[in-house]
Amino acid sequence: MTSKAIAAATARADHWPRTIGYYIAFIALGMSAMSLGPTLAGLSEHTNTKLAAISFLFTARAIGYLCGSVISGRVYDRIAAHPVMAGALCVMAVTLATVPTVSQLWMLVAVLFVLGVAEGTTDVGGNAMMVWVHRDGVGPYMNGLHFFFGLGAFIAPLVIAQSISASGDITWAYWSLALLTIPAIIWLARVPSPAPLVDAQTRTAEKPNYRLIALVVMFLFVTVGIEVCFGGWIFTYAYAMHLAAATTAAYLTAVYWGSFTFGRLIGIPLSARFRPRTLLLVDLIGCLISVCVILLWPASEWALWIGVAGAGLSVASAFAVAVTWTGRRMTLTGAATSWFLVGASLSSMTLPWLIGQLFESIGPRATMFTILIDVLVGFVVYTLLMFYGGTPKVQAT
Repeated sequence: MTSKAIAAATARADHWPRTIGYYIAFIALGMSAMSLGPTLAGLSEHTNTKLAAISFLFTARAIGYLCGSVISGRVYDRIAAHPVMAGALCVMAVTLATVPTVSQLWMLVAVLFVLGVAEGTTDVGGNAMMVWVHRDGVGPYMNGLHFFFGLGAFIAPLVIAQSISASGDITWAYWSLALLTIPAIIWLARVPSPAPLVDAQTRTAEKPNYRLIALVVMFLFVTVGIEVCFGGWIFTYAYAMHLAAATTAAYLTAVYWGSFTFGRLIGIPLSARFRPRTLLLVDLIGCLISVCVILLWPASEWALWIGVAGAGLSVASAFAVAVTWTGRRMTLTGAATSWFLVGASLSSMTLPWLIGQLFESIGPRATMFTILIDVLVGFVVYTLLMFYGGTPKVQAT
């Protein structure tokens, strides 16, 4: 075996402990991110507030997520990444454990803001580190990373449903999710951080492609909007439409995240076989069909379950594929990656809040009409992205 082959084999061996650490961290991130939707009614009871007011929790967490995303991108470019990610996960565990103990809405808003900062920091770190570790071959690994986020998002409603069924309250649900974050903290604290993709001198010399960044931010705003609106409001929508009891609605949420997780799983081989632009278009078409099924048959439980499963399956790979597509056209530093997460956080900040304002004044169906408009905007942004996105610098798409 040549020295070059030995070096390559050693590098691959070093990759796996880090990759596994990011996967475990994203399971925890998925559980945390999807904890709010199924517990919204419970938090409303804990704080004695109406749904229109409790929906501000989405905004508070999204603002925190935005702050964490913007700040942490530059931090990751300058200091060792794993202590930062492990610290963010510690904050995530503490705030999750605190949520069910708070009885005042303003205090809960503050706790959710801090939780959002930790989530944004973890999210930027996982996405940036995966590119730094795997470089040009990141595609399948990036889809794998987001598959494990989906796995965590699938687990969370199941944990919540079982906790509500056993205790009649959401307290143990949050405490259980906090405990499940600990393995990721321990793993990342023990594994050395990867080297940055580019050094400080290269970052200074390379001019960012602001047009491409802006278009990707817009696209992620749309696709993450579909994701968080379904994940955050499908429980309350099904319950308000009298299509499911509380426990059944929690399982419906689990079905959404289960199909979402499966979509990210099959996205791993699909990303190696098909062009990213093709996968993104199929994702949008699947989302459009799924929302239309729910809207056309609003009183049908079967239509709801089919539409929810279809939406989760369709939107699943959009984020990872969009990041991979972009990475073939520009260097993904921590700072650049943080801007992509800004689009996600802005979407999480505005669209679920908007649904909360329309839910009581117009009715539950405002949820699906909001998502439908978001999907239609997605087709416009996709067209602009493909037209102005430029040519790949790594390989053809």
